[in-house]
Amino acid sequence: MSRYTGPTWKKSRRYGISLSGTGKELERRPYPPGQHGPNQRKKLSEYGLQMQEKQKLRFMYGLNERQFRRTFDEAGKMKGVHGENFMILLESRLDNLVYRLGLARTRRQARQLVNHGHVTVDGSRVDIPSYRLKPGQVIGIREKSRDLTIVKEAMEVNVFVPEYLTFNEDNLEGTYNRYPERSELPAEINEALIVEFYSR
Repeated sequence: MSRYTGPTWKKSRRYGISLSGTGKELERRPYPPGQHGPNQRKKLSEYGLQMQEKQKLRFMYGLNERQFRRTFDEAGKMKGVHGENFMILLESRLDNLVYRLGLARTRRQARQLVNHGHVTVDGSRVDIPSYRLKPGQVIGIREKSRDLTIVKEAMEVNVFVPEYLTFNEDNLEGTYNRYPERSELPAEINEALIVEFYSR
């Protein structure tokens, strides 16, 4: 199953979350797409709710089903709460952290930056968006990539950098200080439903 690369606005409205991270998709029409406007939705079954939650998280981080499931299974082998560990593993991806540091305006842009070799980890170039960082590692933009339009435009937007990261704007470097706590991760996701979905 391939990664979804279609219009995020429709998806954002269907799942009731901003997949671009800007919130713009829900400003005009904060209800699911469809010809009958805001009143046409049927009540979802339990399975439907679990499925919707899984899709919501998968599209939010921009993963295909195989990557998503593999990360989920890996989280199950760790100590602690399965759903929380899963969220932390997703959050620790390089493309996501590039986005969180405000070096790109969307996760999709961040993935592109990584794919094209513009991003470094501890000074070495890493072009794998799913590369997982450990606390203490440093993310940077290569010297010759600092004038890229994507980066410049992203830097003009005032971004909230979460506490588990520190960002040095002068040299465009960010440090992954620690794993995030659940309270610092997307509140609109109910990961317990995703665990239930895969446990069926």
